[in-house]
Amino acid sequence: MDEISTGLLFFILGCLIVISGYFSGTETGMMALNRYKLRHLANQGHRGAKRVESLLVRPDKLIGLILIGNNLVNILASAIATILGMRLYGDLGVAIATGILTLVVLVFAEVTPKTIAARYPEKIAFTSSVLLSFLMRLLTPLVLLVNLITNGFLRLFGIQVNRQDEDPLSSEELRTVVNEAGGLIPQRHQEMLISILDLEHVTVDNLMVPRNEIVGIDINDDWKSIVRQLTHAAHGRLVLYRDQIDDVVGMLRVREAYRFMMEKNEFNKETLLRAADEIYFIPEATPLNTQMLKFQRNKERIGLIVDEYGDILGLITLEDILEEIVGEFTTSTAPSLSDEIAALPNGDYLIEGSANIRDINKSLGWKLPTDGPRTLNGLILEHLEEIPDHPLCLRYRGHRMELVTISDNMIKQVKILSPAEPAQKKAISKNTGNKKRPRKS
Repeated sequence: MDEISTGLLFFILGCLIVISGYFSGTETGMMALNRYKLRHLANQGHRGAKRVESLLVRPDKLIGLILIGNNLVNILASAIATILGMRLYGDLGVAIATGILTLVVLVFAEVTPKTIAARYPEKIAFTSSVLLSFLMRLLTPLVLLVNLITNGFLRLFGIQVNRQDEDPLSSEELRTVVNEAGGLIPQRHQEMLISILDLEHVTVDNLMVPRNEIVGIDINDDWKSIVRQLTHAAHGRLVLYRDQIDDVVGMLRVREAYRFMMEKNEFNKETLLRAADEIYFIPEATPLNTQMLKFQRNKERIGLIVDEYGDILGLITLEDILEEIVGEFTTSTAPSLSDEIAALPNGDYLIEGSANIRDINKSLGWKLPTDGPRTLNGLILEHLEEIPDHPLCLRYRGHRMELVTISDNMIKQVKILSPAEPAQKKAISKNTGNKKRPRKS
């Protein structure tokens, strides 16, 4: 080293620091890559993404290669800095060179390149992959030797480096990815994707039409009454039952009944029963995603929900599940959410007691519990543990509620006096992505 000039040593030291910065930035860029985006680009034929993906097949080999290069460069830089320090300041130069080199390496070979690489991982990784691929082929024997020793120590601690465990996204992680997509995915599409992820957490009894709201025909009624109900039917299918809804005999397609009415000379109760389809029963607490697949597999569109005793709880249709994903259909005859929730000028809300709690939470951004009663009326009655016989006020989960109308053992209307945040004061009438409480059959 004595025959090498001081200027040349400074130049070599600068080059080594740049190379050290390259290895440090490359390591951060490679590890900071979005693996799903990388896989997508590789599938699209991006050459840089393909190179990086091949390098990341064995991350232990890649890290070993980068650290071998980085440590060799840093050790050589330290030796050159020591020589320069001794030339310029004698024995004291060793300490001076150590301090200055440490600061320079931290700023220019660690913090700065790693910060840039963390900010632009794709650009750094794709560009660096060309040189890394060449170095991997050139230094493979040395990398394998280092990894062999390293992996041997790791096995002592029970860590299997060579086993590549799958790391799929959970539904909650996928939900976060969708929410963080920002402008990459339109807001409307984000809402639909989130709704699809919610299907496994929502059961059929959350969306069902309660049994007291099911529209059907009592086959034991007089014939004129039955014909009148068919003529004025607002729904495409009606439940046929005897005396009470638990004694169902079939599901009648109104259009099929009209066809029989036009084609048959005799149209009576027996003909009506022959036109009816068999009832499709659904166990309560069936997840929506499961039920949607069952509807598809069994080629059904509507079913009655029963409890463990076989009693009918309500009714659900395929349209109800689809509306949970895409929002309300304009062809629906059921009241929209704006009919059940009215925003008052002072920021309060007047809500129907029959409004579904999930719909209220989704519309107003509240966090009322959904693991118990399905409606606001049921939630308040459970909290009070009695049916009030006159209007009263209460506080529940931070919301001040005023019971406005009570009749027929039900709370008909509730005024929510709790002040809403600005983000919650959205126009309900313009809400097209929220799910209404269906009342059709």
